Amino acid sequence: MRRTSFALFAAGVATFALLYSTQAVLPELAGAYGVTPAQSAWSLSMATIGLGVALLITGPLSEKVGRTPLIHLSLFLSALVGIGCAVAPGWHVLLGLRLLQGVTLAGLPAVATAYLREELPAQVQARVAGLYIGGTALGGMAGRLVTGTVAQAYGWRWALAAVAVLGLICAVLVRLTLPPSRNFVRRPTAAMTWRALTDPALISLYAVGACAMGAFVAVYNTIGFRLTGAPFGLGAAAAGAVFLVYPVGTLSSTLAGRLADRFGRRAVMPFGCLLMILGLLLTLPDNLPLLITGLAVLTAGFFCVHGLASGWVPVRAHAGGVPAAQAASLYLFAYYAGSSIFGSISGTAWTAAAWPGVVTLAAVFVAVSGILAGALRRVPILAPAG
Repeated sequence: MRRTSFALFAAGVATFALLYSTQAVLPELAGAYGVTPAQSAWSLSMATIGLGVALLITGPLSEKVGRTPLIHLSLFLSALVGIGCAVAPGWHVLLGLRLLQGVTLAGLPAVATAYLREELPAQVQARVAGLYIGGTALGGMAGRLVTGTVAQAYGWRWALAAVAVLGLICAVLVRLTLPPSRNFVRRPTAAMTWRALTDPALISLYAVGACAMGAFVAVYNTIGFRLTGAPFGLGAAAAGAVFLVYPVGTLSSTLAGRLADRFGRRAVMPFGCLLMILGLLLTLPDNLPLLITGLAVLTAGFFCVHGLASGWVPVRAHAGGVPAAQAASLYLFAYYAGSSIFGSISGTAWTAAAWPGVVTLAAVFVAVSGILAGALRRVPILAPAG
């Protein structure tokens, strides 16, 4: 279990570091290419769009070709495309490469939770899924810190190159440590799609992921503009340091997994939504320590919700006779659709109403997640787990 946990933790680091590599340098990209804040956010949205669409293919594909081959190919190709992003000659080329990078990244998240369900005992699945999501949190922090710091010293191109190297190192570590699948069974998947789209619990979990992710990305897409502008006036490196709160997400997702193993996911998930609302409210005053505290609370709540929802989907799917990777792909499609659509809207909210507009938008998304999480408590449990 330790090798698996470490490998998937490293894979999670690589995935989020590469996926969100442009987020901390959105102001620099806007200045370099003469685009608006809303337009600069497309460097992130293009990657999540590519990822979301490709997930619909890689999840079912993994039911035929296996889990680990897709994981390894995904990580190595994504790091190579990341190097291409660093040397992209123009804005539209960069957007095209980010779209491609989203596609190449899809192999890992589509199968990670399905791999866990197949290879680990049921009593530790939520815990290790939480650790994997914790790796994505650490990757998000590392990627943003690296890009923010390197961008201020050497420019955004070197910043993206540094994240690509981080991704390549993680890909090597995963190749050396991830155990091959032992319990994977090839199966046809086309006939099962309808069940993955009609189970009420799965539908609710897809929507929870989309809305929670939309709120989270809305905040982090625009936080750089708030911190570099009045009244804070921070530089790129100092603004990027705000992502040091991400280890809170690593801790919260791991703790939430442990609590879920003991009390059930239904009991723990609504609490994560409440934490997100509290975190959003704390970011409203023009007080830097309070703002950072709010971001930490928001991050803890988000990774609690996402860690539980993403680990719950393959368990519920298996109990309902749906291929786990297919259901996980649909969850992540919704999750990254929320990131792409709501993340883009956040730029408009910032332009129209500054930070209060962003907080209001994010709060609406979190409220929807909370309502759905509460409703999941009344959905019948399927044997062997719901």
